[in-house]
Amino acid sequence: MAARAVPAPLAQLPNALTVARLFLIPIFVVLMVRAGDGPSWAAGAVFCVAGITDQVDGFLARRWHVESRFGKVADPLADRLMIDAAVILLVAYGRLPWEGLVVIAARDLLLLAGWRILQPRGIDLDVNVVGKAATWVLYAAIGFRIVTHDHTQWPVDLFWAGLGLAVVAAMFYVRDAWRELHR
Repeated sequence: MAARAVPAPLAQLPNALTVARLFLIPIFVVLMVRAGDGPSWAAGAVFCVAGITDQVDGFLARRWHVESRFGKVADPLADRLMIDAAVILLVAYGRLPWEGLVVIAARDLLLLAGWRILQPRGIDLDVNVVGKAATWVLYAAIGFRIVTHDHTQWPVDLFWAGLGLAVVAAMFYVRDAWRELHR
């Protein structure tokens, strides 16, 4: 592993961004509940900040060679919790189709089960490009859905595209996990 590329206090910034994203979740939920079934620029802004910090924390951790065990668990957890909270609320208010929630929940359960199987064996799968793209598309689609009116259909179409990418990414993770388990 390469030596850390930044001073010790700065090396904590990626994990601090992840923790901040976790703290944004209840703020986001309150803003969404206040908006009800209407658009919310405030909730959209919080969701956008979460999406940006998701990209920044991982980029900095890799670039500065300060990846941590905490970050490898907390970063995807923060992403899943933020996206799941948004999808649950958007479905509850009739702004996204319930089938999307089923796909998201199934994907998250698959990831959790995979982690529970692989982690004790010391197997750590890297995030694949399709998984990253799926997260970006889902953040964009959900963010746009939060700030647009119900008659605006394209954020829902973008959401389905993001879900499709997430399913493809999950298939790659299953393939990679299978290979690692049978080495």
